Amino acid sequence: MKIILNNTSLFESLRPFNDLGFVPTMGGIHKGHLSLINKSNKICKKTVVSIFVNPKQFNNKKDLKSYPRNIKKDLKILKKCKKVDFVYLPKFNDIYKDKKKSKITLPKKDKILCAKFRKGHFEGVLDVMNKLTKIINPQKIFMGEKDFQQLYLVKKKLERIFKTKVIPCKTIRDKNNVALSSRNLLLNKSNLVIAAKIYKKLIGIKKNIQNKKNIPNFLNYQKKELKNNYKIKIDYLELRNINNLKISCTNKNSRLFIAYYLNNVRLIDNL
Repeated sequence: MKIILNNTSLFESLRPFNDLGFVPTMGGIHKGHLSLINKSNKICKKTVVSIFVNPKQFNNKKDLKSYPRNIKKDLKILKKCKKVDFVYLPKFNDIYKDKKKSKITLPKKDKILCAKFRKGHFEGVLDVMNKLTKIINPQKIFMGEKDFQQLYLVKKKLERIFKTKVIPCKTIRDKNNVALSSRNLLLNKSNLVIAAKIYKKLIGIKKNIQNKKNIPNFLNYQKKELKNNYKIKIDYLELRNINNLKISCTNKNSRLFIAYYLNNVRLIDNL
């Protein structure tokens, strides 16, 4: 595993290879990230993992400050898995050496779900993914379905600009079915127990949706129930089509999306 600290070293290291798989991360490496790496190894000859906490995708300064960071621990995990060829640890100036302001804007139809509640977040995500793809020039990018809206927007944008293919990878969950996330490091055991109960409740909601004539009303009621029962703040609970993220009235080709705050930590999931 070669650790790369700047773009010059990156270009020299990657130049000989034309079958690169890329796994972008912000650190807090967990089994979900490792599953992306495994998939890359099955398809591509070499795998590059980046660790870069991108300040431009945080709409909340406190969230940026509290985001878990432990490079030594991350590198130890990646080295132990023995499946990573390159780890790219760029500095801010490596990514944003071009001082021009990003012209990326989301159309109104895409300002839904997390984009509605996190102003500027996906503009920051799309900007950094555009820059990372241009720098690394991978043939394939591996991203998890837990951040489904992110996956949807990145895939739509990058595959239009680059020859790179964005490969969706299934959500990895812990033994209690809580979706793995770097933010889970900010939760205690009792928080994770509640998160597991919420997931179980969501399973029941999704199952019962198909029998409801008025799905938005049903979900509004369920949203209030979740808030009252678990004392959580919920940004959204919506059923949307996976192909265009439009509000859906059927379980077919649809997922139930949720974003909620547990112990002031924002968690997202879809199923």
